[in-house]
Amino acid sequence: MFTGIVEECGEVSAFTPVESGAELWVRSSFSGEVALGESVAVNGACLTVTEVADGAMRFDLLHETLRLTNLGDVKTFSPVNLERSLCIGDRLSGHFVQGHVDACAEVLAYEKSGQDHQFTVALPPEFAHLMVHKGSVCVNGISLTVAELTDDSFTLWIIPHTHEVTSLKAVTVGSRVNLEFDLLAKHIARLTQTGQL
Repeated sequence: MFTGIVEECGEVSAFTPVESGAELWVRSSFSGEVALGESVAVNGACLTVTEVADGAMRFDLLHETLRLTNLGDVKTFSPVNLERSLCIGDRLSGHFVQGHVDACAEVLAYEKSGQDHQFTVALPPEFAHLMVHKGSVCVNGISLTVAELTDDSFTLWIIPHTHEVTSLKAVTVGSRVNLEFDLLAKHIARLTQTGQL
């Protein structure tokens, strides 16, 4: 379980395709503090640390992870958002995030507006019912608030701090971002669908 508050922007040190999927190495300041088997959200995807060496963590990515996330798009030196799992008693500054990416979506706009940035992302139609104005959504592992919502897109306002300390500074129009929709919304949708509400 995570909160969508990025702890650090790490750097991809290696990405190697293998028969089972890929091996991803990410360099971070806390690599020496993690234990094998620990969960770390990388761009919002919950991954398991399988090795630690030379200030970097290795994650084994299955084909399903590569299919459902944007981690197959990363290259050496790509910035990635990192968050270690929530400890009992931690402050919950974002919202409850599982690290289970629901979809990838295309960045439609990322434009500076005054000191902030206006960030618009395509909304996959099959998930549109899970979005509400002023609701929470996790984008590349960042807990953000929906500022504007249309049938096929949503807009977020990014403050200077978030722009500076996350991988959003490397976002370009056309790139893909990982989306995880609100956990409560998904449960309500499922209960409604099965006639339990």
